[in-house]
Amino acid sequence: MTITEYSLGLQRGMWDVSLEAVGPEPAKISNEEFASRQQRLFSQLRPNDLLIITAPDESTRSNDVHYPYRSSSDMLYLCGWEDPEAVFTAFNDDGKWVTTLFVQPKDILQEIWEGRRPGVEGAVKNWPIDNALSHDELNDSLSNMLVKCSRVLVKLGVDSTVDGLVDNEIKSNSRERQKFGLGPVSIIDPSRMINELRLRKSEAEIRLMRHSAKIAAQAHIQAMAHTKPGVGEWQLEGIIEGLFKYCKTSGTAYPCIIGSGENATILHYTVNDDTCDDGEVILIDAGCEYNGYASDITRSWPVSGKFSDAQAEIYQIVLDAQLAAIDECRVGNSYDAPHKAARRVLAEGLIKLGVIEQSLEEALGSDGELNKWYMHNTGHWLGMDVHDVGVYMPDNEPRLFEEGMVITVEPGLYFGAWRPDVECPERYANLGIRIEDDVLITKDGPDVLSGDCPKTIANIESIVGTA
Repeated sequence: MTITEYSLGLQRGMWDVSLEAVGPEPAKISNEEFASRQQRLFSQLRPNDLLIITAPDESTRSNDVHYPYRSSSDMLYLCGWEDPEAVFTAFNDDGKWVTTLFVQPKDILQEIWEGRRPGVEGAVKNWPIDNALSHDELNDSLSNMLVKCSRVLVKLGVDSTVDGLVDNEIKSNSRERQKFGLGPVSIIDPSRMINELRLRKSEAEIRLMRHSAKIAAQAHIQAMAHTKPGVGEWQLEGIIEGLFKYCKTSGTAYPCIIGSGENATILHYTVNDDTCDDGEVILIDAGCEYNGYASDITRSWPVSGKFSDAQAEIYQIVLDAQLAAIDECRVGNSYDAPHKAARRVLAEGLIKLGVIEQSLEEALGSDGELNKWYMHNTGHWLGMDVHDVGVYMPDNEPRLFEEGMVITVEPGLYFGAWRPDVECPERYANLGIRIEDDVLITKDGPDVLSGDCPKTIANIESIVGTA
């Protein structure tokens, strides 16, 4: 596709996205829900604890140009504050937990250049906090809080200023500290407590994740429709990322993987600078972030618009494996049940095709032949982070699925003929197939949030190249 053809495509309505398919924008997380999250966390703390949540610094891209800023997921989860130079604190004052948010102060010169700031007054008025102070007051105010606590809950290594204040107070040997027993004596990382809360999604979070998945599904459909021999991987990436912006997301949830031919056999291929040739299958792994919540979808389709017999053989095995894995996403099943189901179907399919010459039990073993062609897990938690938080093996036992958890399901088969460590079957040389959906665990069974994205051979072939 030339630049001229691309421009003509825009004029013809290339971006005429079906907003009916995406649906109306869901409501953002309410202050009432933020307050509920805070209280659930505070219920696990001790009366003399001090909780500190920090946001990362802005990162420089080049010279005085910064990368687009994204706050920490924990900051977003507990209060929804998105701007840099922010610190959230909570301490118990006479039986009541009091929250304070340190924010960038109003600064007319900075706001002229970089945009309006809520400032202290805006923070108190519109965010779920009790108090707000200027970030300029952080040193004195936080030092006073530290003196009054016995345990600090903070994730170190995010904010060097906070780290220094905590470290100084921990090491302090003042007379007042010795006489009155004031000041912190231990540091605890609160991540595990917060992670457990984030692992189970509320109805409001599910609505946001479903909307994020609907947008990502439409992006994949548009990429399918605009695929034809000679199109650039980068051009399909542009279509996807443009649609994400068109639908008012904050952009990609992770760098897009757009790999055609042998590039599809590289799991995290993100160069996206090759052309898509006739006879190849393209694998696209792309998801967006909407109001802080990620989607993660992978689809694979033929550049020509029709799967060859060999491509269809492998594709159907992966699809069957994915459907079997999704069926295991049920309350009470272990988190690795989908992985086991997918591996079994993949192994059975490759044995039937003669790619694997071992028995099923041998193929599924730790050194079995399936590992040559399928080398990753079948899923991961999904939420505010694309690889979301939550321990998979608490107490060294697989976690059991609970209602409200969201997991990806993404089996695949990868036949990289470029690999020197395996003898690749010529029939499937340089064929990479992965199919990924986002699945919500419910009491009524698996709910595929990304179900708008087509994945049967017939449905895919009816879309590819139709734009």
